[in-house]
Amino acid sequence: MEQQKVIFSENLRATLGETVSECAHDRLLVLVDETTRDCCLPVISDFDCMKEAQVITIPATDTHKTLESLAHVWSEMQQFGATRHSLMINLGGGMVTDLGGFAASTFKRGIPYINIPTTLLSMVDASVGGKTGINFGGLKNEIGVFNNARCVILDTTFLRTLDDENILSGYAEMLKHGLIDCESHWAALLNNPIGTLDTIDTIKTISHLLAKSVAVKQRIVTEDPTEKGIRKALNLGHTAGHAFESFALEHKPILHGYAVAYGLVVELYLCCVKTGFPQDKMRQTVNFIKEHYGRMTITCDDYPHLIELMHHDKKNVGNDINFTLLGGIGDIRINQTATEEEIKEALDFYREY
Repeated sequence: MEQQKVIFSENLRATLGETVSECAHDRLLVLVDETTRDCCLPVISDFDCMKEAQVITIPATDTHKTLESLAHVWSEMQQFGATRHSLMINLGGGMVTDLGGFAASTFKRGIPYINIPTTLLSMVDASVGGKTGINFGGLKNEIGVFNNARCVILDTTFLRTLDDENILSGYAEMLKHGLIDCESHWAALLNNPIGTLDTIDTIKTISHLLAKSVAVKQRIVTEDPTEKGIRKALNLGHTAGHAFESFALEHKPILHGYAVAYGLVVELYLCCVKTGFPQDKMRQTVNFIKEHYGRMTITCDDYPHLIELMHHDKKNVGNDINFTLLGGIGDIRINQTATEEEIKEALDFYREY
């Protein structure tokens, strides 16, 4: 898989026009959800390159990242006469870029697509790295393929449309990148005041940190595009995090980044007891998460189900639950396992801290 092309754009009209013209196509399709149709599509709808575009809309939120939504997109592509020479633009958050990328990757055995992420989470995580897919059977991202977008265009002006919760959701993935990168990156994230991105200065600050996060992910994905080795570093916080997220889907859904933040608390505890991660840095990170993300309520009666969900994680081999842990900030230890008793202790820590 070739390196993902990522463009930080300061002139979306020019960037998108140039990118679309570079991708020869007979039809142009744009996938949005109900939210980005109203908030983001108007930003690009009058661009010259969009005059012939056909818009496909799916319901918003991760609860609709489903086979039903995927089938709707395929049906719309057929209705619009799409061929294997058509081009799709995915305009939205991670749900849209994941599902749209999968739809494009499988329609007519694959057509090219462009991602324009509109949330902080999708900019830093979902739209970079070639992972596409849908939820299935109550499990996150259970069905999908690796397939890079032809291009990912990042325009931080979209961040002004976000509420604080969605900013925090993306910031959790950035915090993960700081932990697997280096101490200065981690410290910069903990010391940055998070708030509504409603001024030029706050946009500039988050843009700088976003660029650092994207660089970390691109470096790792380029080295290991299909997650055979070091790309598993990006799963820090995600074994427990995906279990929290799948559990929440059965009750009251939570944003992906919040699930990752809660997963980081669990897995940093495991880092301390299993791989020697410094307790002071663990507590600094956990305090930051507690202050900004609160906590999802679970009881000890929920532990068996959460552990069962962890057993479904795609990184597992055999009956072992696989974690990415850290010996220190930037000291990555992939393919680590933990017993059910150790996981229960970590869940106790999460509930009590």
